[in-house]
Amino acid sequence: MSVKRTLLIAGMSIVAVVALIAVFTSWYTVDESEQAVVITFGNADETITDSGLHFKLPWPIQKVEVLSKETYSLQFGYKQTKDGEIESFDNETKMITGDENIVLTDLVVQWKITDPEKYLFNAADPKEILHNATSSAIRSIIGSSTIDNALTDGKADIEANTRDLLVTLIEKYDIGVSILGVKLQDVELPNAEVRAAFTAVTDARETKNTKTNEARKYENQKLSEAQGEKDAIISRAEGEKVARIQQAEGEVAVFTKLYEQYEGNKEITRQRLILETLEAVLPGAQIYIMNDNGETLKYLPLQPMTNSSPKTGEESTEGSGKQ
Repeated sequence: MSVKRTLLIAGMSIVAVVALIAVFTSWYTVDESEQAVVITFGNADETITDSGLHFKLPWPIQKVEVLSKETYSLQFGYKQTKDGEIESFDNETKMITGDENIVLTDLVVQWKITDPEKYLFNAADPKEILHNATSSAIRSIIGSSTIDNALTDGKADIEANTRDLLVTLIEKYDIGVSILGVKLQDVELPNAEVRAAFTAVTDARETKNTKTNEARKYENQKLSEAQGEKDAIISRAEGEKVARIQQAEGEVAVFTKLYEQYEGNKEITRQRLILETLEAVLPGAQIYIMNDNGETLKYLPLQPMTNSSPKTGEESTEGSGKQ
C-alpha cells in the first residue's frame, strides 16, 4: 500500500512538473526592439516581428530565440572598456598600402540582423565571420591605395570602397546581416617622425586650400565689381543715347518749323538765317552793313525789338560820317 502511494505521489509530482513546464514555456513576449524565431525540434519554423505576447508549443517541442532589431557596432582595431578607456590592437590594424608603406587603421562597422533564421542557422559564429570579412575588406582597399590618400583627403573614398566590398562579401556568406555603414576612426603611421612629416604635409595642403578659397573669393569680388561698372557704363550709354535721340528729334522739329517759315517767306527767312549764322560764327562782334541808300545800319549783334528806338538826326549824321 505504501509503495503504490509512493508511486502515485511520484507520478502526480511528475505530471505537476510537466504541467508547470508546459504552462511556463508555452508563451513568450517580444519587445518592439526585438524579433524572434520559433524553433520546432531544432528547425526554424516561424519568424516573429510583431511585439507583444505570443504562444507556442511547450518545451521541448518548441523554443524561441529572441534577437535584437537594433543596430550593432563592430569596433575593428580597438575596444572601449567599461571605464571609457581605449584598448588598441596594433597587430590587427597594421596594414600595407599600395606604395608599400605601413599604416594603422581603425574603423567602426554599423550592422544589423535582417534575417534571423539565417543568422541563427547559416553560421556558427556570425560575428566572427563579420569581423574577418571586415579585416579582409579594409586590407584590400588599403592595399590598393597610396599612403597619401589614406592619411589625407582619400579617407572618404576608402570608407565608401570598404563598405561596398564588405557588403559584397556578406552577401556571399549569407549570414542574415546587413551592413549599414563603415566609418574610419583613425589612420596613422606607426613611426612618430613619419607621422610628424605627414602632419606637416596635411597642414600645407589645408593652407593651400585656404589660400585657393581666398583667391576665388577675391576673384568673385573683382568680377562683381567689374560687372557693376560694366552695367553702370551701359546704363550711362543708354541714357546718353536717349538724350541724343531726343536732341536730334528736337532739332528736326526746329528745322521743320523753320522750313515751314522759309516756304512762307523765303527772302526774309534767308536774310534772318544769314544774320543768325554770322552771330554764331562771330560772337560779340559789331558789324555794320551799308545799304543801297547810303545809310549805315547796325546788323550785329541783333537787338531785341523791344530795345530798339528811332534814330535821331545826330545818329544819322554820325552814320553818314562813317560812310
